[in-house]
Amino acid sequence: MKQRYYSLDVFRGATVALMIMVNNPGTWGIMFAPLKHAPWHGCTPTDLVFPFFLFAVGNAMSFVIPRLQEAGDAIFWKKVIKRTILIFLIGLGLNWFPFVQWIDGTLQFREWMSSVDPTKGVRILGVLQRIAIAYFFASILAYYFKPRTLIYISALILFGYWGICAALGGEDPYSLAGWFGTEIDKNILGVPHMYKGEGVPFDPEGLMSALPAVVQVVFGYLIGVFIKKQGQVDWLWTKVPASNEPHFKLLSGLFVTGFILIVLGWAWSLGFPINKKIWTSSYVLYTTGLGIMTIGGMIWYIEVQGVKNWLTKFFDVFGKNPLFIFVLSGLFPKAMALIRIPNGLSDAGEQLYITPLSWFYQNVCAQMPGVPEIGSLVYSLLFLALMWIIGYFMDKKGIYVKV
Repeated sequence: MKQRYYSLDVFRGATVALMIMVNNPGTWGIMFAPLKHAPWHGCTPTDLVFPFFLFAVGNAMSFVIPRLQEAGDAIFWKKVIKRTILIFLIGLGLNWFPFVQWIDGTLQFREWMSSVDPTKGVRILGVLQRIAIAYFFASILAYYFKPRTLIYISALILFGYWGICAALGGEDPYSLAGWFGTEIDKNILGVPHMYKGEGVPFDPEGLMSALPAVVQVVFGYLIGVFIKKQGQVDWLWTKVPASNEPHFKLLSGLFVTGFILIVLGWAWSLGFPINKKIWTSSYVLYTTGLGIMTIGGMIWYIEVQGVKNWLTKFFDVFGKNPLFIFVLSGLFPKAMALIRIPNGLSDAGEQLYITPLSWFYQNVCAQMPGVPEIGSLVYSLLFLALMWIIGYFMDKKGIYVKV
């Protein structure tokens, strides 16, 4: 396919924009509820962002896999392995960056594993690492198996993951303490290299929960195949389709499929709760269903109705350089944290410091009238606007960073 699928750019760009927003609040302690992840079970709008991005990865694969199948196994494996390693290493580098930290008033190298505290070190996994792993295995499945077979394999993985969680978990196998995957992560990754945001070593992008995430990408691929089979490639780029039948079949198929998956995900959650942090099978179905309906709505709005306005352009900018802008949004605050601005004295008389971004939040955004959450949101939006400006000029210059 020579032309770019504009709805997919907008969809992917919207997920990247939301990822940047929720990852960069003015302060983590003050956020509007929809911009927070569910504490454990449940699903907030923020919990939709990551699975939507994996869905978009799979959708884009549906246009690439046929070309790789024509090129042969050697080209396929070279491309997929190279891309997987690059994305994984970029994610690992993002975790380690800026490789130095302030300790006792001096900048010191950040060790792979702390020589002072053996429980601390550089986290191995993360968002990009999960994308890399899910992309790798989903690509293999999509390359070697037909769509109908992929449905059976996906069902086997989702039911198998449910069974493993129930069989190997504790008294409450779907709880933070009972989930089986944590022990596997401890043994393979090691406690120093795990996420500890829950107060204990637990990685929400752990190895075992990557299994159902693979299915999320496969579902995105299958939807992409469905769109192509409906013969939409030609008319999606025209202002007015030749007839009502093609887009009716496509959109009705998308909305019905999405609705069914939402219902199935909700029903499954009665026995296997919807949970992002252990990426439950019900979570996969529920979020995939919402993702299908969302992309269906975008296809109707953008491709069928021919609407291209400031909002689609805004998200399109993020969709053109999604990986670069996402990585930049993580690197920039960490780099700024190396700059220290004097911020008074402690009770013990020691000099306190603040980062430039924290100074900006406290002295500008936090001064906004209204509830404190407004200031935190304003900071997120301004940070998002900064990333958009960079992406906009890259797009204008025709600079597209790909791996």
